[in-house]
Amino acid sequence: MATVSFDTHEFIQELKAADFTEKQAEAMSRAQKRAISELLEAQLATKSDIHDLRMELVKQDAKIDKLSWMMGILIAIALANFAKQFF
Repeated sequence: MATVSFDTHEFIQELKAADFTEKQAEAMSRAQKRAISELLEAQLATKSDIHDLRMELVKQDAKIDKLSWMMGILIAIALANFAKQFF
């Protein structure tokens, strides 16, 4: 999960400077912090998340390659058995 620094004290001070009461500024700060956390959890992927996904895709690609070779060999064997009946 991505993390972002959010200086609640500075945010509260700015709101108080804009004539918010202490109580209003603290409530706004909590709401803002919660909104940022939810946004980050819901939508952003970290470099680690992307790396893990790439590794999983590489593994899946290797499995698909292996299955392709296996299917090719099975088809070749089936064709060879089929051809034996006529030759």
